[in-house]
Amino acid sequence: MNQSYRTYLEKNRDAHLSELREFLSIPSISALSAHKSDIKRTAEWLVNALQAAGLENVQIISTEGNPIVYADWMHAENDVTALIYGHYDVQPVDPLELWQTPPFEPDIRDGKIYARGATDDKGQVFMHIKAVEALLKTEGKLPVNVKFCIEGEEEVGSPNLEPFVEKHKDMLAADVLVISDTPMLEKGKPAICYGLRGLCAMQIDVKGANGDLHSGIYGGGIANPLHALSEILASFHDKNGKVAIEGFYDKVKPLTKEERQAFRDLKYDEEALKKELGVNELYGEEGFNFLERTWARPTLEINGMYGGFQGEGIKTVLPSEAHAKISCRLVADQDPAEIQDLIERHVHKHTPPGVQVSLTRMDSGRPFQMPYNHPVIQAAMRAYEKAYNATPALTRMGGSIPIVEGFSRLLNIPVVLMGFGLPGENFHAPNEHFHLENFDKGMITICEYWGELSQIKQ
Repeated sequence: MNQSYRTYLEKNRDAHLSELREFLSIPSISALSAHKSDIKRTAEWLVNALQAAGLENVQIISTEGNPIVYADWMHAENDVTALIYGHYDVQPVDPLELWQTPPFEPDIRDGKIYARGATDDKGQVFMHIKAVEALLKTEGKLPVNVKFCIEGEEEVGSPNLEPFVEKHKDMLAADVLVISDTPMLEKGKPAICYGLRGLCAMQIDVKGANGDLHSGIYGGGIANPLHALSEILASFHDKNGKVAIEGFYDKVKPLTKEERQAFRDLKYDEEALKKELGVNELYGEEGFNFLERTWARPTLEINGMYGGFQGEGIKTVLPSEAHAKISCRLVADQDPAEIQDLIERHVHKHTPPGVQVSLTRMDSGRPFQMPYNHPVIQAAMRAYEKAYNATPALTRMGGSIPIVEGFSRLLNIPVVLMGFGLPGENFHAPNEHFHLENFDKGMITICEYWGELSQIKQ
């Protein structure tokens, strides 16, 4: 592929950074209704940026929530089409006092740009737009067809995205979905994520007597909901850290020998992690290391528990209620609804006498996993190597991005998670930033990826 796009990116770097500052200055916080007008303004800004880059059919499409921005360019000499997904909404900025510079007044210092959304995900969406622009301005064409789908509700769980994809399958049809919203391994070491854990969450409510009771008069004669809840929660794991829910592991896809070796080859420093977190031991399912436990094994965690007297001092009360919130991270091929069924059955089986228990199902999302030797991932590896002069690591992520599995299932296409952020860039936290080294190399990687993708035989 002609390398003139690199010269274009170098010559226009200052102009591009100025545009990025403008993009980042709009407070498109989806969680706060006060920023509804900013959401609209951001979508309109994207329309202008996509049109200026040379994309066509650019439009804002309404949903029951925030709008989705669509654009495409469909004139490639081959029939390979890539769908690029990203989001333009950002997290709230609290606590504001911890920001060194205002979160919506982008500041460049020490080779990084600081602003809310710099790495998650405005900066990475912007890179895709400018990569397309660079190729169209210098070569007049793209190696592949491209479509953009940029939403404004990712930070609040993308409630309207799956219905949108379901309704617009023909418009979004593609051969591969590309998402840049995941981190690299570390500075200079790119990574391609081929697996994400799923999620399901529940609340457990335990009810005893019809009101709080004096522990002297009733203690020892009436069931204590806090004791009952503790007994239920303690039953969730065995002494080796394994989830003790019957059937919990039945559909877990085991790690292959090759994957386990690849994880070991990353030489993850568990001692450094313990020091960083201030713990003397790591914990988890016996027989697996930290990366395996957090990337490729399912979990059940207690996220919160409460009941009874919480104030200063002591109040000798036997509470009438106790509550806990739990969540599971799931791996292929676990189904969130099935896991919730198993948990509910387990809880009722282990509820002691004298109390009543109820469960409320909350968030859920399916796990996602791609074959790491898939041609679209191998093409991405070659593109990273050209930009970074380093072979990217093949990783999984412990977190969940439910829309990835939704896209893959509804459109029946492979997904490539090729992010350019770094783990320490404070996404969702004060002083979020994005390393400009990865801004520069990332756009080169994207341009090279379109060239590599065009060579894949369909």
